[in-house]
Amino acid sequence: MTPLVSRLSRLWAIMRKPRAAVGSGHRKQAASQDRRQKHAKSNSQAKPSASDAYAGMIPECPGAPAGLARQTEEVVLQASVSPYHLFRDVAEVTAFRGSLLSWYDQEKRDLPWRRQAEDEVDPDRRAYAVWVSEVMLQQTQVATVINYYTGWMQKWPTLQDLASASLEEVNQLWAGLGYYSRGRRLQEGARKVVEELGGHMPRTAETLQQLLPGVGRYTAGAIASIAFGQATGVVDGNVARVLCRVRAIGADPSSTLVSQRLWGLAQQLVDPARPGDFNQAAMELGATVCTPQRPLCSQCPVQSLCRARQRVEREQLLASQSLSGNPDVEECAPNTGQCQLCLPASEPWDQTLGVVNFPRKASRKPPREESSATCVLEQPGALGGAQILLVQRPNSGLLAGLWEFPSVTWEPSEQLQRKALLQELQRWAGPLPATRLRHFGEVVHTFSHIKLTYQVYGLALEGQTPVTTVPAGARWLTQEEFHTAAVSTAMKKVFRVYQGQQPGTCKGSKRSQVSSPCSRKKPCMGQQVLDNFFRPHISTDAPNLNNAAQ
Repeated sequence: MTPLVSRLSRLWAIMRKPRAAVGSGHRKQAASQDRRQKHAKSNSQAKPSASDAYAGMIPECPGAPAGLARQTEEVVLQASVSPYHLFRDVAEVTAFRGSLLSWYDQEKRDLPWRRQAEDEVDPDRRAYAVWVSEVMLQQTQVATVINYYTGWMQKWPTLQDLASASLEEVNQLWAGLGYYSRGRRLQEGARKVVEELGGHMPRTAETLQQLLPGVGRYTAGAIASIAFGQATGVVDGNVARVLCRVRAIGADPSSTLVSQRLWGLAQQLVDPARPGDFNQAAMELGATVCTPQRPLCSQCPVQSLCRARQRVEREQLLASQSLSGNPDVEECAPNTGQCQLCLPASEPWDQTLGVVNFPRKASRKPPREESSATCVLEQPGALGGAQILLVQRPNSGLLAGLWEFPSVTWEPSEQLQRKALLQELQRWAGPLPATRLRHFGEVVHTFSHIKLTYQVYGLALEGQTPVTTVPAGARWLTQEEFHTAAVSTAMKKVFRVYQGQQPGTCKGSKRSQVSSPCSRKKPCMGQQVLDNFFRPHISTDAPNLNNAAQ
């Protein structure tokens, strides 16, 4: 036995006794998993034990007994955290599971991906349905996803259908959903399953994450638990918030230490009999009750176990001065120094926030600012109507593979800007009249990490022969075709600004920051009548409304 293994073994022996209660809970979960494996219809691979939740936190020790490194790591993590932030016995864990699942059974929202997962008998189609929903829901609200999900599953109901689709079709359906690389990676994963894995989805969180492109720890755990019944916990933004409040974790949840602790708690809590429902219940609780702002604590099924709620009650009692001494409410008592899971010393308890004190997130780095000039090039169509020119973006990077109006990097000089933009247009459409290039305004669109300002130009080709041939990577579309093409939301904003400046139109986007004379719509006649009726009478010779008010 190597010296390192010997030391790990001694540490495990020292820490083993205080961990007996939690360890027995893990062994019971593992035994329950074994029983379920005998009755599983489609699981061909063994399911991992609860200790696998800690995989990847520290490297395995060469030559060490199987699992010893993970067990030691779990012990060290537990020993370094105050019991105040843990679930310390089986009874507390069981109570949390039961309360949360009972609430979920009564209050869960009726969502299309949940119905699909419940009704689908084929395990691969069930896993595919969960996979699509989880990818779409990343950084996107449920209300937005519902229609996209329904349309996607109608068009590509199986992995094989998606694998045979073109990237153009995928981008076209995904247009407007944002984070466009998600759709591309989803299709890449489907092709890998069909071409390399015999059409069968990996059955465990570990193999899902290992084999499928774009599938991270959370998505893998969600698919494995919901579709295959693997007892593996998950942590997304909603679950992290719930766990931070239930265990009064005020430190930044994105930090390595806090993230590890949250995954450990999620694995400890997940119900081995209903892992998929439990994980969805935890996410549902964070999305509908334990919200970032104004949480509905009175409706929370686990409020009796919530340390954040207990802290609020304690502070209220102290503030009222109705009790002599300190109320009998448990607090974190680290052995030495500042607890790394408590509220940071630089951000102490704020009475006005209540449970929203937990967690305190680190301030986000502002997106970098960039500028671009883009031009809507329009010509009369062969069959009447107008056509506009679109070019395709590169297959990697921001908005990969989507279509856009010809664009160039912003130049500080207006003369240089027009010259660069005209050269870019001529690269796709041939000689063009420079005098017709007009500036229409600007659009500001924020991506996840970039705040991009588009200077919007337009050029209408009138009275000349339409351009019929364009190089590869460009095409002419009608306005109707544009609205169903694989274009980003930013380009749709640009086009609305262009349309709003055409004669007889005023269709500026409310969501865009637009510098244009038509950015405000004139109210309809009926609204003007109502406004005039309710508006106080003001003399017509008042020089200025604001001055009169002063």
